[in-house]
Amino acid sequence: MFPKLMVSVFHSLQSSYIHGYLELLQHLLNKRGIWKCALPSSTLHNDFFPCLCCCCCNLLWLNEDTDESKVHQVVMHKLDSKVVVFPHNPCRPFKLLPFLRCIHTCIAGSYQSTYHSNQLLNGLSKSGRMDDARKVFDKMSHRDEYTWNTMIYGYVNMGRLVEARELFDGFSNRSSITWSSIISGYCRFGCEAEAFDLFRWMRLEGQKPSQYTLGSILRLCSALRLIQNGEMIHGYVVKNGFESNVYVVTGLVDMYAKCKHLSEAEFLFKGLAFDKGNHVLWTAMVTGYAQNGDGHKAIEFFRYLRAEGVESNQFTFPSILTACSAVSARCFGEQVHGCIVRSGFGCNVFVQSALVDMYAKCGDLSSAKRVLETMKDDDVVSWNSLIVGCVRHGFEEEALLLFKKMHSRNMKIDDYTFPSVLNCCIIGSIDAKSVHCLVVKTGFDNYKLVSNALVDMYAKTGDLNCAYAVFEKMIEKDVISWTSLVTGYAQNGSHEESLKIFCDMRIAGVSPDQFIVASILSACAELTVLEFGKQVHSDFIKSGLRSSLSVDNSLVTMYAKCGCLDDADTIFVSMQVRDVITWTALIVGYAQNGRGRDSLRFYDTMITSGTKPDFITFIGLLFACSHAGLVDDGRIYFQQMCKVYGIKPGPEHYACMIDLFGRSGKLDEAKELLNEMDVEPDATVWKALLAACRVHGNLELGERAATNLFELEPMNAMPYVMLSNMYSAAHKWDDAAKIRKLMKSKGIIKEPGCSWIGINSRVHTFISEDRGHPMAAEIYSKIDDIIIRIKEAGYVPDMNFSLHDMDREGKEVGLSYHSEKLAVAFGLLASPPGAPIRIFKNLRVCGDCHSAMKYISTVFTRHIILRDSNCFHHFKDGECSCGDYW
Repeated sequence: MFPKLMVSVFHSLQSSYIHGYLELLQHLLNKRGIWKCALPSSTLHNDFFPCLCCCCCNLLWLNEDTDESKVHQVVMHKLDSKVVVFPHNPCRPFKLLPFLRCIHTCIAGSYQSTYHSNQLLNGLSKSGRMDDARKVFDKMSHRDEYTWNTMIYGYVNMGRLVEARELFDGFSNRSSITWSSIISGYCRFGCEAEAFDLFRWMRLEGQKPSQYTLGSILRLCSALRLIQNGEMIHGYVVKNGFESNVYVVTGLVDMYAKCKHLSEAEFLFKGLAFDKGNHVLWTAMVTGYAQNGDGHKAIEFFRYLRAEGVESNQFTFPSILTACSAVSARCFGEQVHGCIVRSGFGCNVFVQSALVDMYAKCGDLSSAKRVLETMKDDDVVSWNSLIVGCVRHGFEEEALLLFKKMHSRNMKIDDYTFPSVLNCCIIGSIDAKSVHCLVVKTGFDNYKLVSNALVDMYAKTGDLNCAYAVFEKMIEKDVISWTSLVTGYAQNGSHEESLKIFCDMRIAGVSPDQFIVASILSACAELTVLEFGKQVHSDFIKSGLRSSLSVDNSLVTMYAKCGCLDDADTIFVSMQVRDVITWTALIVGYAQNGRGRDSLRFYDTMITSGTKPDFITFIGLLFACSHAGLVDDGRIYFQQMCKVYGIKPGPEHYACMIDLFGRSGKLDEAKELLNEMDVEPDATVWKALLAACRVHGNLELGERAATNLFELEPMNAMPYVMLSNMYSAAHKWDDAAKIRKLMKSKGIIKEPGCSWIGINSRVHTFISEDRGHPMAAEIYSKIDDIIIRIKEAGYVPDMNFSLHDMDREGKEVGLSYHSEKLAVAFGLLASPPGAPIRIFKNLRVCGDCHSAMKYISTVFTRHIILRDSNCFHHFKDGECSCGDYW
């Protein structure tokens, strides 16, 4: 600035004085702060010296590094107090300040020239002093294109888009540079709509976008995954001759790669593959493969990159390391590590962070820790990666130690650190409440990522009240927040509540993803709410989301558990990928619906497909054998489980085998197996034995089973009721009364038998001899009609299931009004003729009702699906799918 100012000042002076006054000016500048000086012995122009002094003072002010206002005050003080004495005329001393005011107009006029004002604007805008720049801009009498562009770019660069747009709209002579500046600003800050509106407006005004404008738009498309907009820009590129522009085509490659259109990216890449030095182009392809989950292709492409002699940089290496992490290619990652060291990027913080992440995700925690220790500065991203790696591979204690080290070093813990630590709380390695307190103290409780982790942690540890409390305090809830809460309630058995929360989520306008759909379908399966499950399935199809293995597995389970085997088969056949959970869901589903032989057939097909059974698969198999009376097959599978697949039998498997022997009347074998168990019998085993004794009337063994259940589950009414019923069936009324009296003394309440049926989206519930239904008169009238008609068809009431001490007529009336008979009567009244009737019961169906349902299905030509606490019963044409193994 100094030379230009000198020229502008001295050009206005008489040339005869320039040499002498240049010396004085140089002397004053070299002696900053020394104000007494001697002038050369030349004739003094009375008006020039003040101009010269003012020029010096302004230069001193402009060249100071400190705050201008303070420097100005100091200079003004010196000017007002110091006196310049002329040697040739000592009688003419004068102060400098008055002359400063005199010459100010001359200097200001010099600065207000367009050229120098533009230079000043440029300097102010580059230093971020836009408010000062605006003052200069407003005072300028003449503004050219450079002036406007400088101001617009300055505002854009600081993110002050409103002020930039205000100037842009007020400038009529806009050039491509002006348009590029404002468009790039909106692109940089993710303002999609405004950027594309301006781009269209620019073309309408006849301005041709430059490569930089197109590059900005393409970067916006890449960042926001705007594939349709990107394709529109691609069309413009081809039409306007930019297809050979390396800068623009590189942007297109990056856009297509990040938008998961790798075939288009590959096509464009091949057209520019000759450009060996274009690091950005090659890095875009490697990054595209890595970010789209194709780690193997990224590794292959990186090999090609190295073979072609293309140098990798600090952007290429993190991308290929990400690909190595995705496919657990630790060996190749080590080779990349060697390339990094040889290339001189071993100290780059981004590359080091990617190395830590790669080693941690590949399970090489010692190497990850060594890389972390070599880093000069503590990088929170690298520490987070190592903590996550420790948690994923089961080293929770190590993860907590790392977290404590971070805390002790006063590192800036971010919102990615806490979710990993909260995962340690799920498995009980640390107290959840203490971590929650730290979250609150550090101010991260309002961060959505941390709040989601808290909800998930409390839900998975079964503390649903705290999970809901954290959820309610969240200002912004996303689908992850709702998923954590819904899944938590579902996994803790609160299935009805999970359905209610899911409905609240839909009312709030949040669209479900694959994870929450899988969870809610599992809840529907447990509650057997078929209609709700169908609505969720339909909504998921309409959403256009790709199905996942977990969603498909949940659909198979839901339809199978709701008795819709055809629908479960349809989903199963449509699945391109199946795992052991898929096969097991179908095996268990067929078993629960009384088609045990089909379960065994699916098992054989599963083995043929190469899928190995697991612990749960054999539970389903043995359950199928027990409900189909396949004793020999059950023995074979029980032996295969241990000898062929190395799966140690658990209490559930023993319970199935005892149930299998018990249903078949082989109580001696059941008793023998009970004595040979490798594990301590749990309540499930004793319940299976007690149920078998109840069916076959083995009172002695039943008493043993009930006694053990009294100890294992003292407040469970089931063994008391079962033993009492056995006494009643054996006409030991006193013993039955003693058991019921014992129940009463302990405060044990029997769960009442209850049946329900869904008609027109409403659930109608019935208990035995219930008359509270609005249609009670019609229902009881219908039951009387049913009993008459099925007796004519051969039905005979089974008095063994009337456990009250009364005459035959009273027993028969009591049997007629069991809850499942009331439900089927209502179903016949309320459902269309020929429609299937679906009934659900909380306890096992009694033998008399089971027999009656078979006759009702024949007499009224209905398909009756009755699900009790154990399995489904499909009554059709006088037969039951369970084969009377009820």
